This record gives sequence, C-alpha cells and structure tokens, in this order.
Amino acid sequence: MPWNFAWFGLIAIIFVLLILLNAAIYIFREYERCVVFTLGRFSGVRGPGLVLLVPAIQQLVRVDLRTVVLEVPTQDVISRDNVSVRVNAVVYFRVVDPKKAIVEVANFFNATSQLSQTMLRSVLGKHQLDDMLAEREKLNLAIQQALDAQTDSWGIKVSNVEIKQVDLTESMIRAIARQAEAERERRAKVIHAEGELQASEKLYQAAHVLAQEPQAILLRYLETLTVIGADKNTTVVFPLPMDLLSSFLGDRKKAP
Repeated sequence: MPWNFAWFGLIAIIFVLLILLNAAIYIFREYERCVVFTLGRFSGVRGPGLVLLVPAIQQLVRVDLRTVVLEVPTQDVISRDNVSVRVNAVVYFRVVDPKKAIVEVANFFNATSQLSQTMLRSVLGKHQLDDMLAEREKLNLAIQQALDAQTDSWGIKVSNVEIKQVDLTESMIRAIARQAEAERERRAKVIHAEGELQASEKLYQAAHVLAQEPQAILLRYLETLTVIGADKNTTVVFPLPMDLLSSFLGDRKKAP
C-alpha cells in the first residue's frame, strides 16, 4: 500500500513538472517577438526561436513584426475649396520597436487606425479638389509622413499610404464635366487663333515678296485662273486687273 502512494505521488510530481515545463517553454517564429515582463516590470524583448520563462513570475506578450495592411474606412472630407467628397485609403505599417508598441500604447493597431482616419481628413482638407484628383502621389506622401511622425513614439513605422477612391456627388460630377468641356473649347479656340496668326504672317511674307516684282503678281494671278479653269463644270468670270497689264505692257514697250 505505501508503494502505491509513492507511485501516485511520483506520477503527480511528474505531471506537475510537465505542466510547469509546458508553461515555461515558448517557440516564436522568425517574424515574432515576445515582450517579457517580470513581476510586472519590463525585462526585455526575446525571440525568435526557443524562449524559456519562469512560470507565474514572468509573462509575455506576442508581437508580430510583419507589415499590416490597414483599410481606412470611407471618410467625409471637405476640401480647401469647400467641396464635400468621400475618400478611403489603405495604410501599410509594421512594428519596429516591440517594447514601445506594447508599453507606450494600449492597442497599437486600433490607435494607428484611428490616427489614420483623423490624419486623412486633416491632410486632404488642406488641399483643393483638383489636387485630390490629379496629385495623389503627392498627397499619399504627405499623409504617410504625417502618420509616421505621430506613430514613431509607438514603435510603429508607416511605410506607405495609398488613397483608393475619391467619390464625388452627382452635381459635382456634372460641374467637372462642364468645366472640362469649356476647357476643351477654350483650347480649340486658342489653337484656331494661333493657326490664323501663323497663316497671316505667312501671307504677309508672301505679299511682301510678290510686291517686289509686279510680273510675279500677274503670274500668280494667271496660275490661279488655271487652277480654277481645271474644273470643267464651273464657269467663273474674273475681272482682269488693268494695273497688272499696264505694268506688263509697259515692260514690253521698253523692250527693243
């Protein structure tokens, strides 16, 4: 009978040791770290690999070091030119200092999410609607730098921010369409006016050259008549400029 109690006690001791050993051994992957607290005080960051802790004396908090993709919910933003738009974005961040991420902020993921929403409205509100539509890369960089400056004290590195979509109201879409149409008409008129200016300059140069020799004007006149006369179905009557003929006949009389 005493042997039975001895075996029972030995089995109980082995069972307790296995439980303590299971509570003391932890294995962390390459992308994981553990923040260790000894009697409530921070005592270091360990991992990856095998980590041994003293049960009931030391506690740990797992931290994932991989990049996190954070979807920023759609935010109502009023631009600098008083246009109301709805904007959503994606934020890419990761933990670079596990100690700060656990000690300095209660929930770094939720804190980064809330800060991203606030920063998105704050930065975009300083720019006009045209900047939101045409200069997204510049705005992405501005939001990323503003976020990174705030999350640095939390041990968080914001690597990238991408504005996904900018939604406009129907009235604003129609207004932008009218503006684009007016801009196209303006460009067409400017191009037409520039063409007229270039043509007038060329005509002025041609007239200046022809004015040097009256015979050249007559030849140009006759050439125009030849071109018009090539169309057999058209009859055109042109008055013959006498000043051209007089200059031409005057030169013939002077000839021997």
